Amino acid sequence: MEATGNNAIVIQELTKQRNEFILDHLNLVLPSGCILGLVGENGAGKSTTIQLILNMIQCDEGKITVLGKDSRERPERLREDIGVVLDEVGFPQFLTARQTAKVMEGIFSNWDNARFDELLRQFSLPMDKPFKDYSRGMKMKLGLAAALSHHAKLLVLDEATSGLDPVVRDDILDILLDFTRDPDHSVLLSSHIVSDLEKVCDYIAFLHKGKLLLCEEKDRLMEEYGILHVSPEELSSLPQDLILRVRKGNYSSEVLVRRDTLPASYAASLQPIDLENLFIIMIKGSDIG
Repeated sequence: MEATGNNAIVIQELTKQRNEFILDHLNLVLPSGCILGLVGENGAGKSTTIQLILNMIQCDEGKITVLGKDSRERPERLREDIGVVLDEVGFPQFLTARQTAKVMEGIFSNWDNARFDELLRQFSLPMDKPFKDYSRGMKMKLGLAAALSHHAKLLVLDEATSGLDPVVRDDILDILLDFTRDPDHSVLLSSHIVSDLEKVCDYIAFLHKGKLLLCEEKDRLMEEYGILHVSPEELSSLPQDLILRVRKGNYSSEVLVRRDTLPASYAASLQPIDLENLFIIMIKGSDIG
């Protein structure tokens, strides 16, 4: 994905070391009007990337441009345009939604109380119940309502659907799809729930141990890649330059290939791949047979 045109986020050669972990020269682009799904196992670097974008930590190398501005220059101005929902919504436990609105009004110059009230009604959230008495799903919805109530152009969600029941997750995903109907609105969604990303994302980025393995349009991933199930003998006879990743079993192996490089003789054996299986073979497979 090239850093051209109107982009919400452009990450160039981003590097950060934290103890033994290294986010290694990450390059990533989120076009405006799109949802980018950041997927990876725990410890892959998803949260580190988001913390760097939000200026919660500083990078060792590289550059991040957010909504056309260097993220390190006057971050307080960027804050107005970014709605953030982290995996733990950090509102004070004793505050009600009504009191939370008063706090947000003092933080964001574009805070919209009417929009916040509308979202509370849409999410069926009580105005006068303390935050500590909310369920996890209610807390996430309140965090999302706040993120959507200061006219942000970019939403950043870090594992915001984790631990929620399927109905609540589906509600949140529908809200994200509605948000990006505006071509100036974009979403960065970090999750290990691949089915959520498959439903809403325009682009998918795979992180593994601090490295970007793959970043493509979601629909193109389905078109470009396929799986061959082969015996050990068939695996040994496959041309090595066809094999992107291979996951070996005792009796058969799964081989990830590009459809456009596959000889016609293998076409009948090729099977489609979904995002979850693609993620698994990218993480658990090896580079060569």
